[in-house]
Amino acid sequence: MQSSDKEGKYMGSVKVGSKGQIVIPKEVRDMFGITAGDTLILLADAQKGIAIERMSVFNKIADAILNGKTKEIYPEHSEEDSVNFAEGIKKLNEVEDNK
Repeated sequence: MQSSDKEGKYMGSVKVGSKGQIVIPKEVRDMFGITAGDTLILLADAQKGIAIERMSVFNKIADAILNGKTKEIYPEHSEEDSVNFAEGIKKLNEVEDNK
């Protein structure tokens, strides 16, 4: 099932393959400018669910946090939690750069 009745919106379903892979629908890849070879970050929280975003977006967030803008970005989180999150993003980026 897929639906893109409203511009900038998409709802669809994907099947998980035997290797645990999913295909991001073309409409969504186009919407977010995701191309072959892009690195995506997957965040998972048992209560909140799963989110997928481009590494470049999280790098910008991590840079802002590490430059002292934590309260502007995540006012509901502690400075320590936000810095730990930003450092984790940077480590993921380093791992990806070394591949």
